[in-house]
Amino acid sequence: QVQLVESGGGLVQPGGSLRLSCVASGRTVSMGWYRQAPGKQRELVATFTSGGSTNYADSVKGRFTISRDNAKNTVFLQMNSLKPEDTAVYYCNAKTSPLTPAYWGQGTQVTVSS
Repeated sequence: QVQLVESGGGLVQPGGSLRLSCVASGRTVSMGWYRQAPGKQRELVATFTSGGSTNYADSVKGRFTISRDNAKNTVFLQMNSLKPEDTAVYYCNAKTSPLTPAYWGQGTQVTVSS
């Protein structure tokens, strides 16, 4: 079993930046970020696949960047040019093998507001 701990959320003005971090307690084969806004379904933001490639939601391409430190089992999400519609709870997601269910973190709130 893997535990995921997110950090870095907060309140930021439109156009601002935040950097989220997620530390896994063990080795993972894929990690990524999802978000859920009030009244909406959870959606993919950015992920690393088990093959090492990245996927981004169209709404964040060019503004968000996912990166990782494999030695520290950590994944980051650099969020620039934030918009009010980016407001959501951001969840870290990870898998320990391609065939097992994913693990989820507890979520970190990101609020973009003036």
